[in-house]
Amino acid sequence: MPDYRRATPTVSITDKPLRRDIRMLGFELGHILRRHAGQNVFDLVERIRDLAKKRRAGRKKADADLRQTIATVPADQMDALIRALSCFFDLANLAEDRHRIRVLRHRERQFYPAPLGESIGAAIVQLQQQGFTAEQVQALVDRLNIELVFTAHPTEAKRRTVRRTLRRLRRDLVELDDAQVLPRERQRLMTRIRSDVGTLWETDAIRDRRPTVIEEVRRGIFLAEGLWNVLPEIYRSLRNALAQTYPDHTFRVPPFLRFGSWIGGDRDGNAFVTADVTEQTFSLLRTAALERHIRACRDLTGVLSISTRRHPVSDAVAEKVRHARERWPEANALIQAISPFEIYRHFLKIIGYRLEQTLQVSLNTPVPDAAYNDADALEHDLNLLAQSLRANGHDDFADGELQEWIDRVRAFGFHLCALDIRQGSDQLHAAIAELMKQMELDDDYLERASGDRRALLTAAIDPDAAARIDPATLTEPSRETLALFELLHRVGKRFGQAAVGTLIVSMTHRAEDVLTMLWLSRLGAARVDRSEPHPLPLVPLFETVDDLGRADQMLTDLLDDPTYLKHLQATGNVQVGMIGYSDSAKDGGFLAANWHLYRAQRRLANVARERNIELMLFHGRGGALGRGGGPAARSILSLPPSSVQGKLRVTEQGEVMSERYDDPDIAYRHLEQVTWATLLVSAGDDWQLEDSWEQLLDRAADRALKRYRSLVEQPGFVDYFSQATPIDSIETLPIASRPSRRTGERSLKDLRAIPYTFAWTQSRHMITAFFGLGAGLAEEVETHGDTLREMYRTWPFFRAVIDNAELAMAKCDVSIGREYASLVNDREIADRVWGMVEEEYETTQKTLLAITGHDQSLAGTPWLARSVSVRNPYVDPLNLIQIELLRRARSTGESTPAAEATSVDELLRLSIQGIAAGLRTTG
Repeated sequence: MPDYRRATPTVSITDKPLRRDIRMLGFELGHILRRHAGQNVFDLVERIRDLAKKRRAGRKKADADLRQTIATVPADQMDALIRALSCFFDLANLAEDRHRIRVLRHRERQFYPAPLGESIGAAIVQLQQQGFTAEQVQALVDRLNIELVFTAHPTEAKRRTVRRTLRRLRRDLVELDDAQVLPRERQRLMTRIRSDVGTLWETDAIRDRRPTVIEEVRRGIFLAEGLWNVLPEIYRSLRNALAQTYPDHTFRVPPFLRFGSWIGGDRDGNAFVTADVTEQTFSLLRTAALERHIRACRDLTGVLSISTRRHPVSDAVAEKVRHARERWPEANALIQAISPFEIYRHFLKIIGYRLEQTLQVSLNTPVPDAAYNDADALEHDLNLLAQSLRANGHDDFADGELQEWIDRVRAFGFHLCALDIRQGSDQLHAAIAELMKQMELDDDYLERASGDRRALLTAAIDPDAAARIDPATLTEPSRETLALFELLHRVGKRFGQAAVGTLIVSMTHRAEDVLTMLWLSRLGAARVDRSEPHPLPLVPLFETVDDLGRADQMLTDLLDDPTYLKHLQATGNVQVGMIGYSDSAKDGGFLAANWHLYRAQRRLANVARERNIELMLFHGRGGALGRGGGPAARSILSLPPSSVQGKLRVTEQGEVMSERYDDPDIAYRHLEQVTWATLLVSAGDDWQLEDSWEQLLDRAADRALKRYRSLVEQPGFVDYFSQATPIDSIETLPIASRPSRRTGERSLKDLRAIPYTFAWTQSRHMITAFFGLGAGLAEEVETHGDTLREMYRTWPFFRAVIDNAELAMAKCDVSIGREYASLVNDREIADRVWGMVEEEYETTQKTLLAITGHDQSLAGTPWLARSVSVRNPYVDPLNLIQIELLRRARSTGESTPAAEATSVDELLRLSIQGIAAGLRTTG
């Protein structure tokens, strides 16, 4: 083992730089306030902040004064007040992120040459300490397959314009940390910081319209720019860790980290995602990837000036160049200006020419002769280059910039992110029913029994029958579905199968729901060129508590079908199964959802093992704690190892994408923690649960489910939710192309889990992240307290559940929640529902402390407790302002001037964004 002397750091970093940055940014914001909003607004903001701190300190008069002050603020000053508090949180969040990086870099320096905790190096050292041989580690690395999938779920409340300004400010904070910065340079930086704070203040925080799907696609590409730069560092870290820990073994590192996207392919309840939009998305992603490869080629061409007068090139490279010059005169012309002895540059010029030709490829034009067929062909050329360099003593170059490009080719290909397609099971069946009728296959498909449907869906498709379909006579949804699957076949043939990710069936209730995607894929191929479709992974999405409980049986039913089994073997015998955290929590509450998710994973893993197939679980996690959020590494470590086995797919949603990928240092840390956790959980065995533990959680989950359902099924609950939260304003926020409701019905069932959680978060109820846990576990604490404490100490899953609930509870606030409850018109409903929430809050608080053994919330993570306590006095005014605005909005009548009503609506939207920034979460 390497001689890592893990001494305790002699110098610890303090939070002085953090306080300095917040003080400096706050000062600049105050300067901008006085200049652009006036001294009166500045004084108002300071008074509000002072009263909020005194209120938190328990001074009763401060509470009344704060309410009175807010109630009398006129609309024009209310706008400035909300924006000031919101801007402060944006700047404070920026400073906190900067300090997090500062602390991480300090720790890495202090521990060197030992690896930083929760790093890839730490994982490899731990495996070696556990007795893993080099061969066993290689087998683990060979199985490693991590896919992070971006979605456009509507939780990102910040405009891209605002994000750009914050990026500039972040860069300036980094430069200010440089001890070598000169006084004149510091002055320039401070001028730019003041300018950017001023821009932030003057920029409209809310979009004036919803983004289009294509704008969302471009935003995803914008974020991918940072990943392009960070990804090679992850690969380098793994290679270095393997070489240092097992110096006598030569490892190979396969492409284990990839990215996917739903943006432009998620059709579930979003009518704006049409086949045309999906086609544009494929083209935009391809163009973005190829342009980056072309840029990489130009950069490398500029520096790889090795002359054959000094070292020869390999015969393979020389032959490639000779053949290309003969075959493509245009490429030959590009080489004429380069020295005849710089053969590597010749080769790179040819590669660049071929990439430019590849960029011209579309779905509707002939393929140029020089174009690469796929990214594998480009990787082959780059490997020839690397082999020649290594053979002639230039290992450093081959292992450096060239290897970075090869890693990017393997991860991003010519598609940047593989585009997933998602659609609801009901919509798929409805389209098939119409299509089968036109094909004269069946007139009553939707009325058929389950077995009869399966037989129809797995029968061979007659291309002549497929040709009989007249798209013009179909309903629009069916016409769109048909066009989509024709498009997918064309994309696979022209752009390569890697461009298409998986086909996901939302609300999978039965095995035949998954077979719909298989039938439609075969139909699309039959209509395009009468061939068989490219085999794509078909993914059931289990979202409700009941469906999670039956997931293993549904998978068994699928594998019993010979047609489906043949398809699965064609995809590599890897079954992808998706589990939904958002809808399961909305359906069953926090504890019941988490326990059913865990059990479903174990049962699915058992089916996969029994049937000798590989399983890749796809975790549909959101950013909020009530939707599977929380620290990513902790979540991964809490999974059953048998359900991972090196394979992990997880969504990165909404605001999480910006929080994790805007800053390259944070992006690197996130990716290395995900890799660290996946390696370690995959190296372990399933936790051997005692029967008593499972029985305890079965009982607790049943009680929790009943308690949660008793809340959401209360008479008047929908009215309470509508009036005690800003849900109406959230639904009108122009933050995403996707509507808040699946079909537009005004019902709780139709409302998506995201706005549901978003609304409870804003009103500080947070019920999807704790409600039912107290009722479920309180009785067990009384009778099995020692067992629960042992479960918390030793079982990663249970610890993650408790820690996430504890964090959610810290973001709850009873006094603020009670104020939102006062907005409900019917006092009987308000008192009854709020009484249940408050009672469950108190029970859960006591239960959590009894299980963790702490004397106060978040005692195990004091830095987090401090961050929450520091933020609360500044979030409280925004909540009270929002409550006042809700009162004003609901008191408007027909006689209220339209401008006044519009102003209140806009202020409500601003308050939503401000609270989200203050809590660092939307939903």
